[in-house]
Amino acid sequence: METNIKEQLDDILSRYTGDKSELIPILQEAQERFRYLPAEAMREISRFLRVPESAVFGVTTFYAQFKLTPSGRRIVKVCRGTACHVRGGARILREVERRLDIKPGETTEDLEYTLETVACIGACALAPTMTVEKETYGQMTTKKAAEVFGVRSKAE
Repeated sequence: METNIKEQLDDILSRYTGDKSELIPILQEAQERFRYLPAEAMREISRFLRVPESAVFGVTTFYAQFKLTPSGRRIVKVCRGTACHVRGGARILREVERRLDIKPGETTEDLEYTLETVACIGACALAPTMTVEKETYGQMTTKKAAEVFGVRSKAE
């Protein structure tokens, strides 16, 4: 296991007793630290909890919150809910895809952005909406979406 990952994981595991019921909280904390769940970390968590690696992998693939590949430093979420859909959310998504040169579920090569779609951001009055990390952008237009990401597009 890579030394840096091992040291950071040891720090995380030091706060737990090793009970199987701690699997999800440990995975959540590890993902928060690494921004995804490295295979080496999942193997070590398996050993720590004395559960099969397949059980750890099963949990990580069952819950959508867990990522097995590195996420970008900034997570972009474009709403696909009804209010956003009706007010042009698909155009916003296309513009963000174009600006970042990625599709939903992908991460930019520089690991700066990961693009996701969500069923609802919970800001329907501001539709169409998107978030970048914790900042919500409402009443989006393609022009506003382009301004958020500047001139990142490779297509231009």
